[in-house]
Amino acid sequence: MSRKLRLDAVLIQAVIAGALSFSHLHDLAEAAGQDGWKAWAYPISVDLLLVAAWRRMRTQADNRAAWIWFVIALAASLGANIATAGLLDLEEVPAWLRILVAGWPALAFLGGTLLAHAPTTPEPAAPDTAPLTAPNPEPAQDITVERAPDPAPELPPAPAPAAASAPATAPPTVAVPPALLDHARKIADTHHATTGGRIDSAILRTRLNIPAPLAEAISAQLA
Repeated sequence: MSRKLRLDAVLIQAVIAGALSFSHLHDLAEAAGQDGWKAWAYPISVDLLLVAAWRRMRTQADNRAAWIWFVIALAASLGANIATAGLLDLEEVPAWLRILVAGWPALAFLGGTLLAHAPTTPEPAAPDTAPLTAPNPEPAQDITVERAPDPAPELPPAPAPAAASAPATAPPTVAVPPALLDHARKIADTHHATTGGRIDSAILRTRLNIPAPLAEAISAQLA
């Protein structure tokens, strides 16, 4: 409630001050030889220049031209108020005051035009806050790498057949090279990991391209 009353009091004070200033400007213009509607136009011209300069000052606080025209319009308004307070004989207005009153329209037109068409500093554009969307990555193509089979190690020469006089019940002994045995063990581990079963001599013979006796000897050592 108190805020509303304070605003109403300010508005009333502004209306009273504006009416008195308007009347003083009218009386001074009329005393300086501006009769009829011309005397009523002078207060409007002064007040409009004052308002235009004040608005430009609010838009750009560091605008020197707006400050200059605001001071000129304020001096014209204050000068009329002081002149009509009994310090000036309105029956015999001096020539310099008549010149100022007569030249005021051109001065007010110049000030109003400069204030209305003064360039304004554009506000900086707000940064674009739209999220950046990354381009859709192209789907990776399936690449199949074919691994060349490991070359089978060279086999030693087959042993000479046993003499005919040897006992028929003794099987021939086949020597397995360590390198071949290690290679066969890798193949057996891969076969077990893939199928879950133990590799047999037939598969070893096919994978290693070796004779059956050698494959059986390797299978026996892998057991």
